[in-house]
Amino acid sequence: MARLKLEFPEDQFCFSTQLTVRVTDINAANHLGNDSMISMISEARARFLFEYGVQETEADGTGIIVTDLATTYRAEAHARDQLLFEVGVMDFNKYGGDVIFRVTRPEDGKQVAMAKQGFVFYNYKSSQVVPMPDDFRAKFSRVNWID
Repeated sequence: MARLKLEFPEDQFCFSTQLTVRVTDINAANHLGNDSMISMISEARARFLFEYGVQETEADGTGIIVTDLATTYRAEAHARDQLLFEVGVMDFNKYGGDVIFRVTRPEDGKQVAMAKQGFVFYNYKSSQVVPMPDDFRAKFSRVNWID
């Protein structure tokens, strides 16, 4: 089976936030569980969007919906570890793109995980994928585009 490799351009990370691994995030193997890492990635994404003034859902019903998630793990994390989530966006297309994540443990510099979430803009009132709003695109003028 082919292994997933996630590598992102350094210049696409534009936000960072720290989260603490809680005791309740620990699995039976005594390290951060996959389900909890996904929750932490979602929290980091929400903080990123808030920082850039992006509403999860606009008044007209348009919002961002996650279409896929890929995560690779490089090191274990344990209860009370402080993790740094660096977040950015890349690979824009007419309808969305990818939110990217690099997760490290500042205490020892270890890379814990890399992840990407595909997203599209979706109008919840009409139940349709819609083009990326111009104001969102303008916030990230350095991001690459793919067709």
